[in-house]
Amino acid sequence: MENTFDLLVVGGGVVGLATAYKYQLKYPEKNIAILEKEDRLGAHQTGHNSGVIHSGIYYKPGSYKAKNCIDGRKQLVAFAKEYGVPHDICGKIILATDTEELPLLEKIYQRGLENGIEDIEKIGPAEIAKIEPFAIGVQAIKVPVTGIIDYVQLCRVLLLQIRKINAKSKVLLNTKVLKPIEGGVLTDRGSFNARQTVFCAGLQSDRLARKDRLKLDMQIVGFRGDYYELSESGKHKVKHLIYPVPDPDFPFLGVHFTRMTDGSVECGPNAVFSFKREGYSRTSFSLKDSIQALGFSGTWKLFSRHWKQGLDEYKRAFSKALFLKALQKMIPNLTEEDIVPARAGVRAQALMADGTLVDDFKIERQGNNIHVLNAPSPAATSCLSIADSIVEILD
Repeated sequence: MENTFDLLVVGGGVVGLATAYKYQLKYPEKNIAILEKEDRLGAHQTGHNSGVIHSGIYYKPGSYKAKNCIDGRKQLVAFAKEYGVPHDICGKIILATDTEELPLLEKIYQRGLENGIEDIEKIGPAEIAKIEPFAIGVQAIKVPVTGIIDYVQLCRVLLLQIRKINAKSKVLLNTKVLKPIEGGVLTDRGSFNARQTVFCAGLQSDRLARKDRLKLDMQIVGFRGDYYELSESGKHKVKHLIYPVPDPDFPFLGVHFTRMTDGSVECGPNAVFSFKREGYSRTSFSLKDSIQALGFSGTWKLFSRHWKQGLDEYKRAFSKALFLKALQKMIPNLTEEDIVPARAGVRAQALMADGTLVDDFKIERQGNNIHVLNAPSPAATSCLSIADSIVEILD
């Protein structure tokens, strides 16, 4: 039958493609169908993230995030080198701009040592100036193994390799999965059958899991991140990647500078509640998504815990001057003319009913189906390692 495959992968983002690739490598004779509801690969989180190859320095030692990120980074760089995916291991600094941040910086440094991050070192103002002449700080951690990559191109190359191994494997674009059914899935283009199905549905992961009768104690809540880009007048002020010391009471890394593979430099993202799961503008709105998110007790508990930072983030989302002020903490001579509004992304974050974020990757099995329920940053960096874990579960 033309709609029957050995494996179905729901979602054409980087985790879905990496899973299909690792499965195909292990089982060259088996055929795979990747079902993607959009007209292109990497249309959501994969194509809207910051393009960073993360080192693994931030994550709790022994967590899936730490293990998958470090192993995934090494696999990703080797794959990119072998198959010509645009990337650059340019390094980054985590910059403390005042002495109050030094204990937190030290904590991150010690965590990096525990996680075995290669060649990290603490540097002072003179060394900071050599790496980033326009950045001002009292101390920084230099992280040479951090890099940048084109994740959408990575998806295309992964698909190319899958097709080279087995020409019967395919990607089906414009194919929206409506629900899991016995022995496969129902889509808006009919049903597809397979022995096993892996759901890598990102922003829609909890909805498909519930349709598969999986009992969940969490829900996906979307957080939009807005970016600015350095204009021609500002581009020379950033050479690599510059990150702030993250606020330990806020579950996001803070606005940072990222030099992209095309030479442009992005600044951001902030992190604000999104009224639409796949809404990429400040005014995007979906009644269904808003009712679901605001009807969940965990959302309000998160808001009450972080209302002050959340309010600051929202003000900054609508004020170029406030966004600039956050960036000037690291590069004081940045001007309003140096930054121009750019794109936005939405991060799928699993949230518990008590308002705590699901901090680690979360993958669950339901019969012959596997659901990737929480895969926020650094999932893109970790994709090949996460794929190994999924293939292991499939076996």
